[in-house]
Amino acid sequence: SSHEHKLNFKKSKEVCLSYIQDAMLQKQWKRAAEFLTFYIESLEKDFSRQYMGPSEMIWRIGTEILCHHSHSSMKEFNSFTEQMKTLGVKRYLKVCLEHAFHLLCNGLIDEAYQNLSLAESWRFGEQTAIQDKEMKLIQAYRGLLDYYSWSKQKTILLEHGQDGFEDLSVEQEMHSYFRKAAVNLKEIIKIPGVWDLFVKCYVDLLEFYGDHNEARQVLNEYAYNSKFPANPNAHVYLYQFLKRHGESKKSLISALKILHDIVPSHELMIDFNTMLQKSKKRKKRRLGLEVIFAALDYAGWKENVKAWSCLARQVKQIVISEKPLDWIKQEWNSRKDWWPAFHFSRYLAKRNWQENESLSYEKALVAGILLGKDCKYFKYVSHQGCKAQVKRFRILKKFVNKHNPVYLRISG
Repeated sequence: SSHEHKLNFKKSKEVCLSYIQDAMLQKQWKRAAEFLTFYIESLEKDFSRQYMGPSEMIWRIGTEILCHHSHSSMKEFNSFTEQMKTLGVKRYLKVCLEHAFHLLCNGLIDEAYQNLSLAESWRFGEQTAIQDKEMKLIQAYRGLLDYYSWSKQKTILLEHGQDGFEDLSVEQEMHSYFRKAAVNLKEIIKIPGVWDLFVKCYVDLLEFYGDHNEARQVLNEYAYNSKFPANPNAHVYLYQFLKRHGESKKSLISALKILHDIVPSHELMIDFNTMLQKSKKRKKRRLGLEVIFAALDYAGWKENVKAWSCLARQVKQIVISEKPLDWIKQEWNSRKDWWPAFHFSRYLAKRNWQENESLSYEKALVAGILLGKDCKYFKYVSHQGCKAQVKRFRILKKFVNKHNPVYLRISG
């Protein structure tokens, strides 16, 4: 019966799809291509199919196979993509974007630009308005390629200096690329979203032509506008801009404070800690200690000599002055159950000593203060250092022994 035939047909399509999936997961691209061919042929015979689903599926699967198949060529990829554009009016611009990305990945920048320009001129009744977001992305990526061309011309200009007729033509060409890039980049970054690359390129254009106020405004908007998603990079770009233009320490600290709240393990926390430690305000120095402790909670920082050096320096200053010992105690209370195994095991002492003497020195100082002179890490490293007759390790041992009562006060 007709119903039975439809059920069988549906089942065979599902089986075929599972075979395609299995082949792709096992990176058997030739086998996947064969099954996809069969799948497309079966769809052509099936009049009950919904138009929307299969064509998107074929596009996604086909693109993936062609990207990985050892015998596929750019000519085949282009031909397949053009077919998909014809089939899928409802996702025409998405296909155009994917096509442009593939061309870019293969170094075909001019072809990608041409593809994006054609897509930008596409019109198809109400579908044009429905795909407005995709159209803005098309324009933005074209702007990015205009920026790339501008950047190349800038390099030529800077290398050859600003003299002669030839440089004037380069400058004019540069300005033309600047105008085209700026218009499209400015538009996309108005829309709430994560636009890191576009923001960086637009700011670079503005800075080159001396429009620092506009650049600052763009970066402030990107970092602080509540409509945009929380984005650590937005605060990094703002901080880097402020630093480049010699802004006040207060502005720099403010930008990094937010970055610390979002990503306490960010590499810029070293800069942040250094600035805070130099402050005359107790509150800021207290925050500096919190910042460096928080960074060292993360595995990626375990062997960061700079970070351990920052912590060792601040801990040493506090111990000598004996005033804000409570600062250390507050930070240590939440860590004393897990930091000893995480940072200060005998195994790590041995490994750190063998691989990086400076790291083992800084860590040994911190371990000796936090865990006392009987701590495994401190004992091993100070013993090895003294045995190797390294002067600073003898001084370290004396310092920790002298200030051992501090350990009793912060551990109590």
